[in-house]
Amino acid sequence: MTAQDLTTKAATSAGDANSLSGTVQKSVSGSTTVTGGTGAGEPAATRGKTSIADVVVVKIAGMAAREIPGVYDMGGGLSRTLGAVRDRVPGGRPNVGRGVKVEVGERQTAIDLDIVVEYGVPITDVAHDVRENVIAAVERITGLEVVEVNVAINDVRLPDDDDADSSGETRVE
Repeated sequence: MTAQDLTTKAATSAGDANSLSGTVQKSVSGSTTVTGGTGAGEPAATRGKTSIADVVVVKIAGMAAREIPGVYDMGGGLSRTLGAVRDRVPGGRPNVGRGVKVEVGERQTAIDLDIVVEYGVPITDVAHDVRENVIAAVERITGLEVVEVNVAINDVRLPDDDDADSSGETRVE
């Protein structure tokens, strides 16, 4: 092998090593960016960047939490009130991110959930099921490691809560 062949081989190896090592960066806009290598020698799946915005994790976690039986609603009192008004507006869509706060890092995320449970369900079981479902969904869909899911039970929906609101009767005239 000539000296030129060795130089070319070393440069090619260094280029391959540089392009194969992907990086993960946190941008200022609140999204996580995974950067792959560049060049024609790279597999198609690793060419370019993938960004995951914080709102994506919020929506995934919100949907996953609502799938659990016993979860009546999400969010604190004020956010639920505003959400109810928003839901009644024609063309308004429910906010799946209500009651969800996230911190997204380079490879990990932490999630805080505010939940309203139905009366009679074991709260610890509901919290456990919510935690498991949220972690599974976020890790499967985003590839981020979920380091913690904090569940705060803000209220309990009583069976007669809907009856009092829907009757339309008032105590005073």
